[in-house]
Amino acid sequence: TLEHPIQIHLWEDRTRGELWVPTYDPAGLVLLADDYFRVAGNNAVDNGQRTFEFKAVKPGTHRVLFEKRMGWKFTAEDRRVFDVTAFAASS
Repeated sequence: TLEHPIQIHLWEDRTRGELWVPTYDPAGLVLLADDYFRVAGNNAVDNGQRTFEFKAVKPGTHRVLFEKRMGWKFTAEDRRVFDVTAFAASS
């Protein structure tokens, strides 16, 4: 429903320069939070889980495209597509 935000979790290896970049229509979704949780380890590798939290502002199906970007590349290394369906709250 429109009252409940959704979370999308993606793994990121920042040691390699990976960065997930979301593309979405702000008329349908708003980004509430973008957090990164590093996996604890005894080495210098910086990898972990990136969590994006969205909230739908109107009912319907909304597409979120994530592209895994690397600082030195012109094209995305990977793409993930999520279709988020939100319903109006029933009384």
